[in-house]
Amino acid sequence: MARNQERRTTLLDAAIEVLGDEGARGLTFRAVDARAGVPTGTSSNYFTDRDQLLSQVADRIFVRMTPEPDSLVAALEPKPSRELVVELMRWVARRMAAERTCYLGLFELRLEATRRPELRTQLTKVLRTDLAYNIRTHVENGMPGDADTVRLLYFALTGLLFDHFTVPGLHDDRELDDLIETLVSRIVPEA
Repeated sequence: MARNQERRTTLLDAAIEVLGDEGARGLTFRAVDARAGVPTGTSSNYFTDRDQLLSQVADRIFVRMTPEPDSLVAALEPKPSRELVVELMRWVARRMAAERTCYLGLFELRLEATRRPELRTQLTKVLRTDLAYNIRTHVENGMPGDADTVRLLYFALTGLLFDHFTVPGLHDDRELDDLIETLVSRIVPEA
């Protein structure tokens, strides 16, 4: 059984790479098998259809993008302040850059979800859970602002990273860290 789970994870990671590199149209069982380095037909033994593969890819992306609990605890140790929010947002941006393929894959899934109701339902569930967790963490740790502050930070960072990953020259005159500091200072109230 463990071997089967390892193989499933390998296939999902390969699917994320295909999705990030080639887009949703390039995501086929054959492409996943090739990227995973397994015999043709392997992924179709693990996923009944493309919709199931897409839904499980959404889950796997969030597993890969979620920080280790200890690293989050350490990041939240300093006194809550706007400056800490800036550092946390920069930390998130660095983590997303380290998982660039996952982040691009997530954008592809969002677009694909506009055409696939089952994927839309799954992706909405995953994103809603993630946003609720971020709101809860922000509020429970006494960070400045409220739930709407976190929502606005989420919207702003999502858009900023979308630009950063898809059209990197768009904000040539500004460093990503500086843009993050600007958006936090405009959204987050003083502590």
